[in-house]
Amino acid sequence: MSHYRRPGWITHRILNPLVAGLVHAGLSPMGARILRVRGRSSGAWRETPVNLLVYQGASYLVSPRGQSQWVRNLRHAGWAELRLGGSVTEFTATEVGDLDKPPVLRAYLRRWKAEAGAFFAAVSAGATDAELLRIAPDHPVFLLTPRSSPSP
Repeated sequence: MSHYRRPGWITHRILNPLVAGLVHAGLSPMGARILRVRGRSSGAWRETPVNLLVYQGASYLVSPRGQSQWVRNLRHAGWAELRLGGSVTEFTATEVGDLDKPPVLRAYLRRWKAEAGAFFAAVSAGATDAELLRIAPDHPVFLLTPRSSPSP
């Protein structure tokens, strides 16, 4: 069974819409962006606020909640958009293998421990690689590469 922690009512109805409104207005609290990805069944655009992690010059998306809908849609589509205000960046997404996740998860936890730490099974940025490897399968990570060709 795949790991997923559903957002609570306050997150779903208040916090996510508040962050999305700020990002649409061009404000980026703690690196937030709006991820727009096509639904794997409907093909309709789906939007959700995400935290863009820039680590060692590369951009990543980490799913603290696990196998979320945006993760499944991104896997299927292979590309999406990140929005901040009127700025749109298209990217291709390459899923990072579990063995390569520890440094990225550590960087994510350093940046967003207060916001998302509860989803990481009491593992912190100071965890050993072995501890991070233990939780790696529960937290999809995508390396983002800017797209140079137009959207299909």
